Amino acid sequence: MASADDHLPPGQTCLVFPADAIYVAQGVNLGESLAGPEEVCPGDIYELDRGEGPLRLIVARSNGTQLVGAQSPLGAPGDRVDLRARYTLMGDDGNRVELLLLELSGRDAGLYALPLSPIGAGIEYQLLMVEEAPETAALSALLCVSFVRGTLITMADGTQRSIEDLVIGDRVLTRDHGPQPVRWVGHATLRGVGAFAPVVITAGAMGNAGDLIVSQHHRMFLYQRDRVPGLPTAELLVQARHLANGETVFIREGGFVDYFSLVFDRHEIVYAEGIPAESLLVTEAVLNRLPAELSEEVKARFPGLTQHPHFGTATSAQMLDMLEPVLRARVRGNRAGS
Repeated sequence: MASADDHLPPGQTCLVFPADAIYVAQGVNLGESLAGPEEVCPGDIYELDRGEGPLRLIVARSNGTQLVGAQSPLGAPGDRVDLRARYTLMGDDGNRVELLLLELSGRDAGLYALPLSPIGAGIEYQLLMVEEAPETAALSALLCVSFVRGTLITMADGTQRSIEDLVIGDRVLTRDHGPQPVRWVGHATLRGVGAFAPVVITAGAMGNAGDLIVSQHHRMFLYQRDRVPGLPTAELLVQARHLANGETVFIREGGFVDYFSLVFDRHEIVYAEGIPAESLLVTEAVLNRLPAELSEEVKARFPGLTQHPHFGTATSAQMLDMLEPVLRARVRGNRAGS
């Protein structure tokens, strides 16, 4: 006999905390739990309950609706999952954290917080920004690794071509494997707000010939002649948003953005506006976080494909303080925060 699980598409795993595990330690709403956008107060200081561990929630999208997915430990398959708000907080350790506020119906009904960056107990987080979620927002649209229209990509013969003019089979110069054929070019037009607002790396900030504009989670490749103590490799992959200094590298909010993604046989480092940056890494975890139209197209074109990430060290929020001198040396202008 068919169960509710049989009618749900594959889901995306999220690690969430009950909203009442995150409470106001100082401020107007002292002692109150994380709540909806109409109830929170910017400036309040939040903490995560010590000893509180994350819960695993599997979310599937069916007919435009977000539902609890099959085999989810939290909730029951088919229960509705709504995105209520996005909050930006600053920890007393200097790291920014974005939280998505989710509302579950059904068996485990209630509010839950999904951190987009690591969050830890014993750290005070000041609420900086409150954004109500648009009705059409999807959890599958949390991560976008793309270049914007007009980005110049270095080809195998050394010439440069705008990314929107690339087609399958074009040979692009890669750092590690020389000329490689493009296997797929993805395109999505997204509203440039919140996590989808692009990062502008102005001309010359990192040695780039022209302005390089990428999605916030797109990782730039940095090579250090001397390995940074505590890091396993001299090759670093740093998300563009962590390079923002408010001057020569900044997040640009507003309007709509045409994003383009490149897929090769392997996860590659390509040259965009003359400087190295990653291609789209094809793994189930990454695809499940892409905008739905991109994810479905890649899955259809490359069924079962799972790439290994580039061997460079992917920096975490905890590494950023260690890398501060490196980032200052590599990015023209002073880095103001992550």
